Amino acid sequence: MEVYIGDKMYNVRGGPAGRIVLIVVLVIIVASGLYSVGADEVGVIQRFGKYVRRTDPGLHIKVPFGVETVRKVKVKKVFKQEFGFRTVKAEIRTKYTSGGYKDESLMLSGDLNVAEVEWIVQYKVKEPYNYLFKIKDPVETLRAMSESVMRRVVGDRSVSEVLTVGRIEIANEVEVGLQLLLDRFESGIQIVTVKLQDVNPPEPVRPAFNDVNRAKQDKEKMINEAWEDYNKRIPKAQGEAEQRIAEAEGYALERVNRALGDASLFKQVYREYRMAPDVTRRRLYLETMNKILPNIKDIYIVDEKQKSILPLLDLGKQMKGGGSE
Repeated sequence: MEVYIGDKMYNVRGGPAGRIVLIVVLVIIVASGLYSVGADEVGVIQRFGKYVRRTDPGLHIKVPFGVETVRKVKVKKVFKQEFGFRTVKAEIRTKYTSGGYKDESLMLSGDLNVAEVEWIVQYKVKEPYNYLFKIKDPVETLRAMSESVMRRVVGDRSVSEVLTVGRIEIANEVEVGLQLLLDRFESGIQIVTVKLQDVNPPEPVRPAFNDVNRAKQDKEKMINEAWEDYNKRIPKAQGEAEQRIAEAEGYALERVNRALGDASLFKQVYREYRMAPDVTRRRLYLETMNKILPNIKDIYIVDEKQKSILPLLDLGKQMKGGGSE
């Protein structure tokens, strides 16, 4: 029987038993030499324990009989580490347990208060070689680094910031600091996100913290209501003040212009009076009477030659009657 291995031909003698042995050997060689890498994985090949190459997803061949071994690393999967709690069951309503993890969650803030901080870290493997060979235990190293960075960041802030407004800022700062630390150690890990799951004061003092938070919320509510009233009243008062000022300025301008007009008219009349005093005096008298007489209801004419005024008392009625006719 002729067997080709590479470019060389070998004669294998023997009966059916030899052929069966040869087939079994070939099957073992193929089975131990062939391997497949998943779509989300990278294959890391070691020859006698030493790194030699990496392979992409697909079917590949390696040296059999343990000479070369393959370690598959998932580079597209997002892993998660939980701190201060553990997920019991991930369903529609996820169940958590936080008992027994106080050593992870209890932290000292910058104002010497204590808070229970629970958070998660999601990460991916970005460099399989560093992930496998640069660090002995990448997961435990990640957990230790994450806890260290979180304690440092929380220790730089007051407990009020940790419990309320500073949570997003703390998570972002921890993410940046943790990634810098992992890169410095060449861990081959890429941080996807850091999220604070829950932040609470310790159980014995939680009611007191809740009372303080309610008082602060009431204070903020009262301040906001005061600002709302201020924003309503001040613009209205300013508008009324500006309206009054504009009206006063308009009135002042009208009075000044009227006074200037009266003065100009008086000067003109005075010039006419100097040129013809009698005519001007008579004209002024007639114009004045023309304005006054229409507003008088009863008219009385007194004549020094008249001995009695009775005949003249109905003069107004006669004038009205004549006017009506």
